[in-house]
Amino acid sequence: MQKEKKDKHFIHKPQYPGGMAAMRKLIKDNLKYPEDALKQKVEGTVVVKYAIDHRGKVVDAKVIAGIGHGCDEEAVRLVFLFQFEVPKNYKMRVRFHKDIHIHFRLPKAKPKPKTQVSTITYTVTPSSKPKEKSGSTGYTIKWNG
Repeated sequence: MQKEKKDKHFIHKPQYPGGMAAMRKLIKDNLKYPEDALKQKVEGTVVVKYAIDHRGKVVDAKVIAGIGHGCDEEAVRLVFLFQFEVPKNYKMRVRFHKDIHIHFRLPKAKPKPKTQVSTITYTVTPSSKPKEKSGSTGYTIKWNG
């Protein structure tokens, strides 16, 4: 008769559904670069410490290292969008604390496509020649281009 193996860890940690890739995608899709930071051309990383309750919701967030110009507030707003999956912890209500680094990089300026502008000039002059063909209108068109 073999003994049943117990879990290595007594308390199970919360996990973001989809892992870190899904968390990065959520940040990328919802990040709104603050206008003040765009005007001042501010780039950097904001470190946020946040707490997750027993239901998987973020209940507290605090900026540990910020860059200002509205980026700190935007990082906290993003953190409150997270919803974690928390496995049962033996009927205990455990609060977890995590840190996250949110990077603010200025959007790359898209190069404007070079459009070639060409000028076409039409000159319409009445023809001095008499009508020879029935389809002729009596005008000639010169194209300078």
